[in-house]
Amino acid sequence: METKQQPIQQIISIRKEKLEQIIKQGFNPYPNFFRYNYDICKIREKYSALKHEEVASDEVVITKGRLMLRREMGKSIFCNIQDFTGNIQIYIRKDVVGDDKFQFFKDFIDIGDIIGVEGEVFKTKTGELTINVRSFTLLAKSLRPLPEKWHGLKDIETRYRQRYLDLIVNPEVKETFIKRSKIISTIRQLLNEKGFIEVETPMIQHLPGGAIARPFKTYHNALNEEFYFRIAPELYLKMLLVGGMEKIYELGKSFRNEGIDRYHNPEFTMVEIYQAYADYNDMIELMKEIFIKCCETVGNTEKIIFKDGEKTYEISTVNFHKFTLSELFNKYVGISIEDFLFDRVDDNTYKKLGIDVYEEDSANLKKKKPVKTLIDNVFEKYIQPNLVEPTFIVDYPKELSPLAKYSPTDKKITERFEFYVAGKEIANAYSELNDPVEQYERFLKQTTEEEKMALNLEFITALEYGMPPAGGLGIGIDRLCMILTNNDSIRDVILFPLMKTL
Repeated sequence: METKQQPIQQIISIRKEKLEQIIKQGFNPYPNFFRYNYDICKIREKYSALKHEEVASDEVVITKGRLMLRREMGKSIFCNIQDFTGNIQIYIRKDVVGDDKFQFFKDFIDIGDIIGVEGEVFKTKTGELTINVRSFTLLAKSLRPLPEKWHGLKDIETRYRQRYLDLIVNPEVKETFIKRSKIISTIRQLLNEKGFIEVETPMIQHLPGGAIARPFKTYHNALNEEFYFRIAPELYLKMLLVGGMEKIYELGKSFRNEGIDRYHNPEFTMVEIYQAYADYNDMIELMKEIFIKCCETVGNTEKIIFKDGEKTYEISTVNFHKFTLSELFNKYVGISIEDFLFDRVDDNTYKKLGIDVYEEDSANLKKKKPVKTLIDNVFEKYIQPNLVEPTFIVDYPKELSPLAKYSPTDKKITERFEFYVAGKEIANAYSELNDPVEQYERFLKQTTEEEKMALNLEFITALEYGMPPAGGLGIGIDRLCMILTNNDSIRDVILFPLMKTL
């Protein structure tokens, strides 16, 4: 008999001995399949109306699940089993299953084992829906004990490294990933209904492009050549626009060899959407529609409740705001974006703003941060926390947007927006630059390594054949799911987030 005080290795040893005994008795502890006629949730739906102590004797149900709780009471054993759809109580009586099977269950079945059961459904005196078991089958013997069942699994490291345990003992985690699946399905369905075609582009690329980020490198032995995991699918998708595919999207992984925190994971999921003969205003309307539909999918029809650390926000899902980037810098920083861009802000002003101007390079020497990095630092500290309601920031300076088109009324700015909710960037969009000469010049103008996007001549060649005017929209799926499921870390919406090796 196992007890809570036993060391885990002792419990494993006891369970391995049980496994040997099960095999010696001629039973297969890991059968190939099990046929059942009901998931647990379907049993609950069908028999919820039973009265106390009423038996549904007209049908035998066959279901399955993991043993989560057991209580022995002489010649009977009450247990709870759980499958993906829910949990239910089972009742095993010696006079029903027989002496040998009862003793087998008592001696060899442990919490964590997966079993199949067959029997009639009834309600106990206390109103608990229960299966009166006629027979049972061991489907998988668990050799390790589950985490302490009453308090769930709380240790963050264990939850992320052993997500399967997290899913077993923390029901709310399962609900998060069900919602994530529904959000992704909603996006696909909405785009498909609008006539967009889902495509796939290379994840292993000759040059990283479509964003400014540090890539992961890899090596192909047969070609004797270095490649990169993609940081974004953008350039290949635009080549498809050149080829005449006018409404396309790709939903999949991208990779960036950068830091890990609550809002960043090196491997992440995004959807990029392109529509020929459209611009960033069309993408704003599409983003609104996607956001509202996804909110409805997870039950947030009018507002989102989002807890970020100690703060709890009630966020409207239907009221959208729009500001230019220049307006936000003037309002929250009191210094124009142009002054930052053209290096008219001195070190003392940065110091007053609480921004570190210098950083150490790989040789541990101090160097001044790139202007774009300093602008990001100021934005993140003074502007981003105020973007709680769904907000579109529009009209970025051309220096910050190497792939976006100029505004026809002001060539100092581009037709670009970023979409924020709860202080988190959710999406980025442009009126896409389709002038090959201008695109080539913009690639060359990026001077510092931190700001540089790889010069992709294959992409320039494609543009020279003629790409129609187009709007493009990229949405971070992980961050969107994080907010819509009320999780304050991106790791809580990624099944297996990247972790340092133990």
